[in-house]
Amino acid sequence: MMKKVFITGGAGYIGSIMIGAMLENEYEVIVLDRMFFGKRPVLKYLDHPKVHFYKDDVRYFDKALLKGVDVVIDLAGISNDPASEINPQATININQKGSIRVAKVSKEMGVRQYILASSCSIYGEGDDNLLNEESKKNPVSLYARSKIKAEEAIKPLADDNFCVTFLRNGTVYGYSTRMRFDLVVNTMTWKAWQNGKIHIMGGGQQWRPLVHVKDVVDAFLLVMQTQNLSIINGQAFNVGSNDQNYQIWQIANMVKNAIPNTELEFFPSDPDRRDYRVCCDKITNVLGFKTKKTVTDGIIEILDGLKSGYIDAMDPSNITVKYYKYLLEAEKALREIKYKGKIF
Repeated sequence: MMKKVFITGGAGYIGSIMIGAMLENEYEVIVLDRMFFGKRPVLKYLDHPKVHFYKDDVRYFDKALLKGVDVVIDLAGISNDPASEINPQATININQKGSIRVAKVSKEMGVRQYILASSCSIYGEGDDNLLNEESKKNPVSLYARSKIKAEEAIKPLADDNFCVTFLRNGTVYGYSTRMRFDLVVNTMTWKAWQNGKIHIMGGGQQWRPLVHVKDVVDAFLLVMQTQNLSIINGQAFNVGSNDQNYQIWQIANMVKNAIPNTELEFFPSDPDRRDYRVCCDKITNVLGFKTKKTVTDGIIEILDGLKSGYIDAMDPSNITVKYYKYLLEAEKALREIKYKGKIF
């Protein structure tokens, strides 16, 4: 039977890929997005009869939009650790309180299933072990803390009529129509292609769990299509694979293998304290999830996009934190320039 899926942040890095996957599975899609990065990432879906777009905010949207919705996928948020520090209160209001609101109104409107895009960054500064879903959380950023708070507040909403699942994504990589060059694999590939050089902080010893954007989408689909909701209700799952835990220096060398003339520059210190490896056995054992893409796949597809020009290397919106700062500065400039509400 046709399912109606409601995706917050559906025009973003993951969401713009997810729309296509939902359509391939014959779902009707409602996209709620603030459209910070414009309509270009979802341009090909704007006139699709099974996709409905609403430019709105998770904090304020009319809950009536959820009428008849079967599944809510909550991707919306200030995306990544540095960006979350630009306006801490906005991060709390959107990433934490916004997600809690989405979950509550979903339950109120009779939605059967709610899936939150959480993050493995909640493990933060880890130890030498593979961290599973029960491991100690040691967040080092507001972004990670907001995800923890959201999970803690939303989990008690789960009951026999409302299934709640948290997907803790690893560090995502790969091509998307809403490209991001503030994720480690993507950033290194872009810098190697553009400058022939990669700066590696902290000696490159830090660990990151990696996962391709299409594998992330597959994980959400797998949760959506689970018949026995009792095995996922109130549960968190790390999304990735054990064999894609890499140290930063290893990632840099994979990029160098694809772009041989790349120079690697190592620096001993790094203000970013994130350093963790995660265990993804649970999602494999419970749901049968397996990743299909490798880091090399991601590097090659981004490199091909840069070479061919369908990825705009100079688009300022590709670096989230810089683009947010640009928007705030532009807003301030417009306020100062406008006269009687107009520029001219």
